[in-house]
Amino acid sequence: MTERRKDHRNRTYLGGKVVFNDRLSVHDCLVRNLSDGGAKLVFDFPTTVPSVFDLVVPRRGESRRAEVKWRTRLEAGVSFVRSAADGYVSIETARRIRRLEDERSALKARVAELSEP
Repeated sequence: MTERRKDHRNRTYLGGKVVFNDRLSVHDCLVRNLSDGGAKLVFDFPTTVPSVFDLVVPRRGESRRAEVKWRTRLEAGVSFVRSAADGYVSIETARRIRRLEDERSALKARVAELSEP
């Protein structure tokens, strides 16, 4: 079989989460190999996942957008979708952004409340 990957994948044994549907749906998985460009995921039971989702690896504090390239009943090979910035956002950064957005919304509502005659 011809190797088509651009990046060498390191063998791993990391718990992961396939997150989709506006973070309402989550499937646990095992990340068996990982590189900057993609990963191999293994599931405990046959799982249906969308073609594009977020892969969260809590132990590494990473969340990456992933696209399925191949799949079997219990496994999937994914490549990571590159953003315009060609990077990713850590879970902690995403949480901080969400907290700041919530705080901004609350402050905006309070200003509107105080501005009413």
